[in-house]
Amino acid sequence: MAEKTLETLFHETLKDIYYAERKIVKALPKMARGAQSPELKAAFEKHRDETEGQIERLQQVFELIGKRPQGKTCAAIEGILEEGEEILEEFKGQPALDAGLVAAAQAVEHYEIARYGTLKRWAQVLGMKDAVKLLDATLKEESMTDDSLSALADQVANQKALKAA
Repeated sequence: MAEKTLETLFHETLKDIYYAERKIVKALPKMARGAQSPELKAAFEKHRDETEGQIERLQQVFELIGKRPQGKTCAAIEGILEEGEEILEEFKGQPALDAGLVAAAQAVEHYEIARYGTLKRWAQVLGMKDAVKLLDATLKEESMTDDSLSALADQVANQKALKAA
């Protein structure tokens, strides 16, 4: 059995987030269609475009480590996206739908932030300067998306859900 090193863990985690991003890019249009407010629809559409760029960056990181881009089933993102589907079904047409969708989207963002933060740190430890730059760019985008979702929740979604109570 080959020794499992930090490089092995880095590659396995890279496959995990690659799978996750590819699932997310497919889920975002459905979230956009389900959103009630135009601001949330636009946020989901914008993040879909960003996610495509993030997938491209991940492909570059795979190239840097001499591996082909490949995903590995990520049970965590499967579960998080399933929760988003449940919110779409259970709250369809309800005042709290957008608040639920924001919460589901932030669960995705927080997962991504955790993964990219870890990958960036490991890339630093492994001396992968180019990978650090690529992963940091995505980490910053994910953090900005999380911040904008919080603002949307405060300004639109939570208020709409509250007024109906």
